[in-house]
Parts: sequence; structure tokens; C-alpha cells
Amino acid sequence: MPRSCVPPLLPHAPPLGALLSQYAAGSALTCEPVDQGLLNRGYRLCTTRGRYFLKHHFDPETAAPAAIARQHRATQSLADLGVPVAPPLTGRDGRTVAVVGGHAYALHPWIDGRHRHGGQLTPAQCERLGALLGVVHASLERVMHRHARARTEPVESGEPPETAKAADTFALIDDLLAHVRRHRPADSFDELARHRLLERRALLEQHADRRPPRGGSVGWVHGDFHPFNLLYKGDAPAAIVDWDRLGVKPRAEEAVRAAAIFFVRPAGALDLPKVRAYARAYRRAAGATPSELAAAVHRVWWERLNDFWMLRWHYERGDTRADPQFPAASALAVWWTREYDAVCDAFAD
Repeated sequence: MPRSCVPPLLPHAPPLGALLSQYAAGSALTCEPVDQGLLNRGYRLCTTRGRYFLKHHFDPETAAPAAIARQHRATQSLADLGVPVAPPLTGRDGRTVAVVGGHAYALHPWIDGRHRHGGQLTPAQCERLGALLGVVHASLERVMHRHARARTEPVESGEPPETAKAADTFALIDDLLAHVRRHRPADSFDELARHRLLERRALLEQHADRRPPRGGSVGWVHGDFHPFNLLYKGDAPAAIVDWDRLGVKPRAEEAVRAAAIFFVRPAGALDLPKVRAYARAYRRAAGATPSELAAAVHRVWWERLNDFWMLRWHYERGDTRADPQFPAASALAVWWTREYDAVCDAFAD
């Protein structure tokens, strides 16, 4: 007899009965929350018919059913091209988005796999990673334009966003320093935050004249390509997941941002030989030029100098989930500034 799959004290328990009635997925046996993920909620679900990943699209910026359905059509088309993704199941009504109680859910096949950061990848696997992202970008251009022609997608064009202004960042630094001073009792996170904020202000004062123009050519991108959104089975990528940020943005910048997450070392330096192998493979697969990658490096470097989203989550929202990432991420901006030429060379050579 199936036992209750959601402990009574589990917050945000999904309405499994109502959800599973919309799919030919059997009855629930067990259900466990999946810890990774900062925006939406996920559950490992076992039923009388198999194992699934149940996703609760919770983030208000990406939870509109129409936007989710677009992600689903894109991933199904990518799967048809052989890209490793995990398209959702189709419900009895022919839809892939189930709305229950005003909340949107999707049911995906469970993918056995594990996350791997750049330190766990060989040079050949770094090349494979770069080639994979390049294939994703090239394939998205094909499938999204095809959907637009078939009128299953709106025609979407994008303009690169304005880059950050140092004056605005100085005001934000002052505000965050005030948050740090008010926090009692002060702890080691406060101490590091204060050090990095003062350090970053000095760097911005030194490099304020290097603000880049708007980004380069835009195209369809995954939008959040990093180790927690890629599952490996053995040595091979098994599935790219979490397509919530699918959109039209500067493509080369996604390649640089992804490398800055995959290949950052705990002390805040990038593993440049691995970056070089990754970037060469990405350029070949995506058809990107060295100058495009060099320009993207400059924009992402500037973005990192001006970005404090982890501290804003911590002090403004009281959300500490990103705190473990802060030491390496904040050190990276300093190291990147010092090693700017070497970083550009690794991406563009």
C-alpha cells in the first residue's frame, strides 16, 4: 500500500493527488525535496510506474505557464536534435504544464547523474563542455526560429543591456556597508563582506574609465548554464536542466559566465588551461570569433566588478543560500582584474 510521500512538516508540499491525476504516472510512493536550486522547488518522486522529477515553477519572474510551455517546446526540439536534455512529460490533456491551485508544475523523467565542477573535469572533458554549450547556442537558433515561423513562438529580438555605471555601484556599496555595520552580532561573513566591499570600491575607482559599451551579438541562450544545471552520467553529460532563463541575450557572455563558474578555484582564480580548452571548443561549435570572446570577457569582468547579488540576498532579503559561493566569487573579481590579459588570452587564443 503506498505510504504518504510527503512528511507532514515538509513546507510547500506539492498537491500530488491532483497533479498525478493529470498524468499517466501512477500513484505516489515517495517524494523527497531536491536541495539544489535557488529559484524554484524540485522533488524526487517515486510512483507505482517509475521515478520522476517534479518541478514547482515558483519564481514569479519565470513561472508564467506560457513561458514554461515555451521552455518545454524548446527542450523537446533540442532533444530531437540529440542535445542531452530532459523534456517534460505530456499530461492527459496534451499539455506539459499542470496548474493546480494557481501554481505551475511540470513532471520530468528522473535522470540518474551527478553534478561535476571544473576541477573534476579532464582537459578533454573541458573541450566537450565548451562544445556542448556551443551546440546548445547553435541549435537554439535553429529550433526557436523554426517555432517562430510555425507561429508556436513569438518572434523575439533582444538588445544587449546597458552595462553597470560605477556611480550606481558606489551608492550600492555604501548601502551594503551600512547593512554590515548594523548586523549584530557581527560574524565572519560580515568581516569578509566589509573587506570585499571596500576592496571593490577601490578597484572601481581605479578602473572606472574602463566601462564597456553594450554587449555584442545576441541569440537564444540557456540563461543559467552552470554545474548545478548539468548532470553527468559517468564521463558524459546526461542532461542540461533548468531552462527557466531561456531567452535572447549576448551568447558569448553566457560562455564566459559559465566558465567563470565551472573553472573557478576555491581561492578565486580561474583554471586558465581548462578555460582555454573549453573556449576553443565553444568557438568552433558556436561559430564565435576570438574578438567576440575577448569583448565578452571585458563585459563580464566589468559585470563582476559591479555585481553584489550574493550580498544583497544576504543582507536585504535575509536569504543565505548563496553564502557558500561568496568567498570564491568575490575573490575572483580581484584576481580577474590583476590577471586581465591572461584571462582574455585564454578565452580568445
